[in-house]
Amino acid sequence: MIAIVKYNAGNIGSVTNALNRLGIENKVTDDPEELKAADKVIFPGVGEAGTAMNYLRERGLDQVIKELKQPVLGICLGMQLMCSHSEEGDTECLGIFDTTVKKFPVTEGMKVPHMGWNSLSYELGVQSSESFLTHNSELLTNLQPESDVYYVHSYYAEVCKDTVAACDYILPFSSVLQKDNFYATQFHPEKSAGVGEEILKNFLKIPA
Repeated sequence: MIAIVKYNAGNIGSVTNALNRLGIENKVTDDPEELKAADKVIFPGVGEAGTAMNYLRERGLDQVIKELKQPVLGICLGMQLMCSHSEEGDTECLGIFDTTVKKFPVTEGMKVPHMGWNSLSYELGVQSSESFLTHNSELLTNLQPESDVYYVHSYYAEVCKDTVAACDYILPFSSVLQKDNFYATQFHPEKSAGVGEEILKNFLKIPA
């Protein structure tokens, strides 16, 4: 069974719909024991970082999520909450990934939020301190470099040692993060058509 973390953030419906299309049993829950017992956990989200973290802390879910041993997939806000700190509301987050979430700078000719289709790349531009990301991830098996996925966000996670793939919009940022049993995407795989479906399938194949 796939557990989907229930908290005060949107987008849960689209994740359950995507799993239902794949014929995967799933349950939306904020019960710590159900999260611990699940084969895999998805941590989705659309919303505000500070409010979301307060909800998680009030229910003890912040510690539960950090201590999960099965594969965990964070999506959008879920990914950002798995980082160390977010500028949104000056929020201390879960600290699973050692990177900071920042707001996109105001840039002439570039709209914020970053919304729509953009690339999933393994190579970054010269603005980054890392010219090429050599990490491999089973989450991206059978995907072509520069595959397009769907983004909606005003904040981004900085590129770090856990960055598996990146995107360049205004500046390079982490598009996929991975550390141990924790995986995360800034984009929405459940809204990313065939590429997103392949990513979800890859996640579901990861051994528990």
